[in-house]
Amino acid sequence: MTQNQQRFIVLEKRKQEIKIYLEELAAVTEDLVKEMGLNSYFQDEEGTVYKLVKPEGRFVKYEEYGYIRTRRLNEKRGDLSIKEAEEAGFTVPNKP
Repeated sequence: MTQNQQRFIVLEKRKQEIKIYLEELAAVTEDLVKEMGLNSYFQDEEGTVYKLVKPEGRFVKYEEYGYIRTRRLNEKRGDLSIKEAEEAGFTVPNKP
């Protein structure tokens, strides 16, 4: 396996963890806005000051390259069929 393949696998396995983190951050930010109101400030123990704002806009970034994968052992399905992976010459483990 190449270094890029190894690095990709490590990062891809963290994707769900990061997605959950971003969803939790968005939810607590919304809770703070409800609690304190827009344009409110607060400070952390290190002195960093935060202001609750409504972003003016974001650019949508479409990635030029992506991937699909077979399911992991703890998942029901993936985007890449096991049949297609096997036809490409891979051995895919069965569910436990």
